[in-house]
Amino acid sequence: MKRVASLLPSATELVHFVGATGSLVGVTHECDYPPGVRSLPRLTASAIDHSKMTSAEIDASVSGHLTDADSLYTLNVELLGRLRPDLILTQGLCEVCSVSMNVVQRAIGELDSEPEVISLDPYSLEEVLQTAITVGRALGREDLARGRVAELKGRVARVREAASGAKRPRVACIEWLDPPFAAGHWVPEMVQMAGGSEVLGKPNTDSFRVSWEDVAAAEPEVIVLMPCGFNVERTLREAHLLRELPGWSDIPAVRGGRVWAVEANSYFSRPAPRLVEGIEILASIIHPELFPGPPSEEVAVRVA
Repeated sequence: MKRVASLLPSATELVHFVGATGSLVGVTHECDYPPGVRSLPRLTASAIDHSKMTSAEIDASVSGHLTDADSLYTLNVELLGRLRPDLILTQGLCEVCSVSMNVVQRAIGELDSEPEVISLDPYSLEEVLQTAITVGRALGREDLARGRVAELKGRVARVREAASGAKRPRVACIEWLDPPFAAGHWVPEMVQMAGGSEVLGKPNTDSFRVSWEDVAAAEPEVIVLMPCGFNVERTLREAHLLRELPGWSDIPAVRGGRVWAVEANSYFSRPAPRLVEGIEILASIIHPELFPGPPSEEVAVRVA
């Protein structure tokens, strides 16, 4: 069995998805799924402690670190060497999300061994599912991975079919609160698959900064707050500030009581198989008449 070092939480989830959790020898400080991986050696640490910071403070700190250093995260090269991985899973998609590729490449140069390195850089849901097959192939579990991916695609197809004849509400997914960012990458297509029409974000590209005036001008009928890396509780801590924004109460989504905070960390931010559950969550928010039963409060909470 290959020894695997995962340098991003989504890669850890992918290893679990292909049934190879036991091959993991080291993970990041943010890896929390499946729960058992929390006991594995932690290879990374964050340069900033954002647990008590506001969204604005986190944004300012992140911007400063990206200007002054290669990465927001440190990598324990000595521990990585002791673990002697055969395979390192990393990414070059987002320097805010994990150890930068430059840091990884320098670390590998200091190792006695020469592990295989796979960079997972998906921008769409299809590419996310393909990364599962890539990881499965690398770990000798390609057939199992393909079978599980087919099951996920079946779940997506059922949601799309159920919502196909319904009117598409205007949806705005907000990936950061202060300053606000419109969601990119796979999120806009998740909205489309769930039966909505994303009015700000652009599919298969980076998220981008907008203003709350932009949000209001787009007249969304549904707003989904999904700050990257936040859970519902963390988002709710700041969501009350939105009520003080000029024009907030005039937005159709606010007037209709259709503003939601969701568990972004698990179901929207990470390019991993649980994005499919995120589509199902969105469908229940966008089309409650078609997908009855409100989501669990651990997954989604109505803000307004």
